[in-house]
Amino acid sequence: MDLTLDIEEHRLNIRAGAVIIHNNKILVHRNINKDHCCLPGGRVGIGETSEETIKREIKEELGKDIKIIKYITTIENFFKMDNKKYHEIYFLYKIEFMDEKDQKIEYKMHNAEGKDYLQYEWIDLKQIDNFNLLPICLKNILKVQEVPPHIINEDIINNKNK
Repeated sequence: MDLTLDIEEHRLNIRAGAVIIHNNKILVHRNINKDHCCLPGGRVGIGETSEETIKREIKEELGKDIKIIKYITTIENFFKMDNKKYHEIYFLYKIEFMDEKDQKIEYKMHNAEGKDYLQYEWIDLKQIDNFNLLPICLKNILKVQEVPPHIINEDIINNKNK
């Protein structure tokens, strides 16, 4: 069971995301029915660590085994989607594929679970400002070397009480 909880008009999510970089390109996850992209990953399951989540999600979504290189940061992310207010705790990790052949992949990948509306594509880090990557603070995280251990991201909503 995923760590998602609905409280009044809010939804609390606990998520883990993966930064995978090859040849100065980063792998993003895109629902073809939405106008934004995000990093691969998913909701933490009850009793599961965020590290276990990343390993499970990448295996489920891409069919690939990974190794965690390092923890990057935790983002407390506030946003609104489909008329629902979200409060998300987002653990971010730098990872690599275990298989050396997979480490060289630069083509568009499809969801291993058969979800045809999900695509995984590589975007050039130099072009990252041209993409609607969410949460918005990820762009700065990917551009700088030193990241604070905890970030509060309220770029999508201006006032938590709205």
